[in-house]
Amino acid sequence: MPIYESLFLLLAGLGVWFWLDTLKAREIGIRAAQAACAEEGLQFLDDTVAGAGLRFARDGDGRLRLRRVFVFEYSDTGDNRRSGSVTLLGHAVEWLHVRPHLYVVPKNDETLH
Repeated sequence: MPIYESLFLLLAGLGVWFWLDTLKAREIGIRAAQAACAEEGLQFLDDTVAGAGLRFARDGDGRLRLRRVFVFEYSDTGDNRRSGSVTLLGHAVEWLHVRPHLYVVPKNDETLH
């Protein structure tokens, strides 16, 4: 097999992996935003999140992961739209921001007081 075909197949495989991984992260972001809105008695609008940022970051073990930021909209009165965001490191929720509250999701070995 020529090198160009091998390179194309490798890039296509990486593209498919990235697309599927992003879909999984998006679903995790949607569930986290829905849960936060339900907990606060807010209305989660449009039932979706939108990608707002992507970069590499290291987790607590020093492994390189993708940090994705998703934004969403919610309403506290039913007549307005407010913005919130959820940040994932890999597939773990790292931050969830619903104004005026900022939720810090503790790691497994941490407790918040």
